[in-house]
Amino acid sequence: MKRTTSAAAALLATATAASAGGIERSAQSIAFMFEEGSYGELSFSHVSPKVSGTADANYGGFATGDMTSSYRTFGMAFKTDVNERLSIGMQFEQPYGADVYYPENTNYLFEGSNADLNSDEIKLIAKYKLDSGFSVYGGLRFQQVSGDVSVPPLANYTLSVETSSELGYLVGAAWEKPEIAARISLTYHSAITHEFNSTEFGGVPGTFETTMPQSLNLEAQTGIAEGTLLLGSIRWVDWSEFDITPPNLPGNGSLVDYENDTITYTVGVARRITDNFAGIATLSYEKQNGGYSGNLGPTDGRTSLGLAGRYTVGKATITGGVNYSWLGDALTEAPALAGGGDLGNFEDNTAFGVGLRVGYNF
Repeated sequence: MKRTTSAAAALLATATAASAGGIERSAQSIAFMFEEGSYGELSFSHVSPKVSGTADANYGGFATGDMTSSYRTFGMAFKTDVNERLSIGMQFEQPYGADVYYPENTNYLFEGSNADLNSDEIKLIAKYKLDSGFSVYGGLRFQQVSGDVSVPPLANYTLSVETSSELGYLVGAAWEKPEIAARISLTYHSAITHEFNSTEFGGVPGTFETTMPQSLNLEAQTGIAEGTLLLGSIRWVDWSEFDITPPNLPGNGSLVDYENDTITYTVGVARRITDNFAGIATLSYEKQNGGYSGNLGPTDGRTSLGLAGRYTVGKATITGGVNYSWLGDALTEAPALAGGGDLGNFEDNTAFGVGLRVGYNF
């Protein structure tokens, strides 16, 4: 039971369609580093968001149609103990992404607009045990990002960027008390600034910078009864520093930017049902900030409910989970080239995710 946090992290990863800005696809948890001995895992998730809205009467009142696509993410991790105090690990994940497509023939202002953003990240981590249950850890992050955008309402604007590869880092500290399955960890991920070589309007070269935001994770668990764990986390992401403004973008605004940071709160309970099976339930909340949301990510806040099961077979653990998210209503703004003002009202949207994680203790 004391390692059930890893299973909860796998479950939470399935809700990422509703995360801050609509492009975050990983909670960036490094819970695998607290597994005993040598440990490896593979994870997979599939998320199906449903996001649609209706144009303001000034823009015809047309329905947008579902402007999101289902997506999949893959991850893997491995850690081993060098000695009684030092552990090293490696993790691969896909922390950010976007699959946006406004259907054609709807008469909505942004019909035919689409965006595709992909990222891969490899972390190399070392953790050192101190006395009295404390430990410190840190590591390097190698991140790659690429993407393409087409926005016909902006003078038939198109953007294609070459893959950018940059380094960042993470640092953190933790306290553990194995007797009661207690652990508290605080992890900081640095911002990573990418300089993209871009092509706009099908042939205009340029360069611009975009910063993938810094974040802070506070994760905790403790036993509250025989066979029962209480889980919780708070995640802050500095989305107000995220901005995509290519050099030849028409108008005076940004292609994507966010006014507010986000804080996501999660609580959960894990219960051992048999010697080999445990169940997990989680509830996550991210408040609405109000104001305008981006046309390529028209959601604002979320509430998510997750259920997972974790089955142990010898040295292997299999965790499967489902997650349902109610996405916060959002209002979008028409670009200045089209006259500005309220554009679309996006209400009653949802996301459904499934996740699978297989771990093995060597």
